[in-house]
Amino acid sequence: MSNPSVVSATGRERPIDPFVHALPKAELHVHLLGAASVETVLGLARRHPEVGVPVDEEALQEFYRFRDFAHFIEVYIQTNQLVTTPQDVEDLVAGVGADMAAQNIRYAELTVTPDSQLLMGIAPDALAEALTRGRAQARTSGVELAWVFDIPGELGLPSGERTIDWVERHAPDGTVGFGLGGPEIGVERPQFAEVFARARALGLKSVPHAGETTGPQTVRDALDALGAVRIGHGIRAADDPALVAELVERQIPLEIAPTSNLCTGAVASLDEHPFPALRDAGVLVTLNSDDPGMFDTTLEHEYQLAHDTFGLSLADLADLARAAVDASFAAGEVKLRIRDEIDAVVAELLLES
Repeated sequence: MSNPSVVSATGRERPIDPFVHALPKAELHVHLLGAASVETVLGLARRHPEVGVPVDEEALQEFYRFRDFAHFIEVYIQTNQLVTTPQDVEDLVAGVGADMAAQNIRYAELTVTPDSQLLMGIAPDALAEALTRGRAQARTSGVELAWVFDIPGELGLPSGERTIDWVERHAPDGTVGFGLGGPEIGVERPQFAEVFARARALGLKSVPHAGETTGPQTVRDALDALGAVRIGHGIRAADDPALVAELVERQIPLEIAPTSNLCTGAVASLDEHPFPALRDAGVLVTLNSDDPGMFDTTLEHEYQLAHDTFGLSLADLADLARAAVDASFAAGEVKLRIRDEIDAVVAELLLES
């Protein structure tokens, strides 16, 4: 990563990378499987060579070069076939926690797709227990994990029903949200209305993907049919000024992941990304890495990118970190602690400058 500079209050230039690293962060949109580092996936691929996922680093990186969103989903599904035992799940969670700790991520809402693992033969109770063990390991690294359980949209309503059945019976401690991922095209959001109603009845927050590869109507459907209180991606809302105004009025946060959008072809270039327009319009935006292991990114890199490409200042980056904390479903004391940590880092660095 490059080492650009920012101008301090005294007019002197200082490197921004140390600030990005030191900044305590929360992440709201990151998938367990997609967050696995190359090293972790290689370990699983060597453990399960019959799946056909490359077992050397160069080949795996080539495997992760996506032609479009449909190809990304194809690769994601194949990689998921590596996760067939409770130990695989626990290792994934522990590995992701360690990677987050190295970036000063204090809290993350980690999206897990239980139906994918259940279909691979992991017992329902064993899956919950493996997640709990992995979460405990992450906590020892200083990272508090919470769970968002999502439906793989490509498997349709039956998968949604299996997912909410599992959540009702087996959801582990730390479960805060219910989502919908996978492809948007051909996967109408309203068909899952009853499933999301059951999730909301459990006290879970509705956080479906919408408006990533389809237009603003998908975002409207997520709001109206699924009761969304936060939107995964949502970038195509920018195409509808009335929808943007509604997001601002209702204070609906968007979980934006610029590198992900570029890698899957959701945007043609970062220069065309609607993040700045949405932010300037007053929409609550947060930065996320989505599938960092597959997209060769990190949350730190997304903050750096926001400075380099979108022109955000040091103060803007701190505001983004606070916005992620505020938009999270963390307990009040956790939010307060992380916000205090952010303020302390900002104050220290300003004093140094």
